Amino acid sequence: RCYLEDGASKGAWLNRSSIIFAGSDKWSVDPRVSIATANRREYSLQIQDVDVTDDGPYTCSVQTQHTPRTMQVHLTVQVSPKIFRISSDIVVNEGSNVTLVCLATGKPEPSISWRHISPSAKPFESGQYLDIYGITRDQAGEYECSAENDVSVPDVKKVKVTVNFAPTIQELKSSGVMLGGNGLIRCEGAGVPAPVFEWYKGERK
Repeated sequence: RCYLEDGASKGAWLNRSSIIFAGSDKWSVDPRVSIATANRREYSLQIQDVDVTDDGPYTCSVQTQHTPRTMQVHLTVQVSPKIFRISSDIVVNEGSNVTLVCLATGKPEPSISWRHISPSAKPFESGQYLDIYGITRDQAGEYECSAENDVSVPDVKKVKVTVNFAPTIQELKSSGVMLGGNGLIRCEGAGVPAPVFEWYKGERK
């Protein structure tokens, strides 16, 4: 907002060194800018649909009978956080080193944080890059990147990490059976990708 000394004074608005208005004459070709005059003394600059390019210093210059007076104000345009790049879903072998990337824009510059949302829900230190050295099967799952700058709600995106590991037999059980009865031998194993089970008796499949 800017106010003239009296109704006879002339005002001008500048953005950096470019004249926007001189008195009631509009020098800018931008249709979004206008002069707001609630009364004869008010000479305020109004900008509709503010954009990030509108950020910067604005000067109101008032020509009086004595010496010109100037007032400068800095318009700061805040922008909600937006993640524009995140790592794609990946498949790695157990023991590999993994780096996940999450890049975001916003004003003020957003802070970025990571957390392992499944299965551990473990939070990590903030940063654009999440390094996991010697990844284990327990570290597989979804990782969530959150970009936050207090302008609006955080922007959140996820990446899935699949960890391949060699199959292991977790349990092998058998029970006695009467002659002529039905016998059951159970074998349970784990692996990624899912293992294929084969049964052998001696050397025979």
